[in-house]
Amino acid sequence: MKYLIVGLGNIGDEYVGTRHNIGFRVVDALAKAQGATWQDKRYGFVARMRVKNAELVLLKPSTYMNLSGNAVRYWMQQEKVEMPNLLVIVDDLSLPVGAIRMKQSGSAGGHNGLKHIAQMLGTEAYNRLKFGIGNDYPRGQQIDFVLGCFPEEEEKVVEEKVPVACEAVKAFALSGMAFAMNHYNGK
Repeated sequence: MKYLIVGLGNIGDEYVGTRHNIGFRVVDALAKAQGATWQDKRYGFVARMRVKNAELVLLKPSTYMNLSGNAVRYWMQQEKVEMPNLLVIVDDLSLPVGAIRMKQSGSAGGHNGLKHIAQMLGTEAYNRLKFGIGNDYPRGQQIDFVLGCFPEEEEKVVEEKVPVACEAVKAFALSGMAFAMNHYNGK
């Protein structure tokens, strides 16, 4: 079975380590653990890895967050990946730092990357792994918050939880979304 695992983020040195790039961070950790290398391809950076009998195509869109749907749609078609085998990893303001919530569908919740993916796929019914980034910011400062880096104490939590998110991705590919949700939501 083949899976498309998409980590959302923004390309460029100025975005490295930001809250908004947690999707990139998770797929980077997956690739690194398996010794997979990234290749600069159309609409994004792609790495390939195997987890037992599952082939994972990892994608970091180079379209910037707000146009992520272009990359997702293209790579789903290119790799002939069906909707149930798509997993999008995204930052989530409504979850505490490091909390993981997997969902089979849902609204974009104000996240422009998810909005564009739904627009390009024609549905909001796609799998996602939401990684909590917290929401401790003053009114009107949301953009600065998501494009900022984690403070030291939160960075420690993130370092502990990124490997948990990686295990959740593997569980999704090996045992399905229901299993992954039951075992990783709230961790």
